[in-house]
Amino acid sequence: MNPLEKIFGKTAQMTVLKNLIENQNESTYLSGIAQETGLSHSSVSRVITPLVGSGIVLEKPLGKQIRTFQLNMESEATKLILDFYNKINQIEA
Repeated sequence: MNPLEKIFGKTAQMTVLKNLIENQNESTYLSGIAQETGLSHSSVSRVITPLVGSGIVLEKPLGKQIRTFQLNMESEATKLILDFYNKINQIEA
């Protein structure tokens, strides 16, 4: 169990956020996140919506049906989350 799960529990939203943090310099698709996390496509879609709405995650459309997602490195909330993630992982190391 990773440090975030110990504190916040293992939820789909935390799993998606952790995946995006670990791949913060890459854009990805819903299906890519689903494949990497073991979550269903519909679960990823459901939990990524509030992350996009809060500005933590950027959504970019590619064509009519394809969307990519990436952490919003310009967001103050994202910066705080990354700082917390890095610090909590140092404590556990």
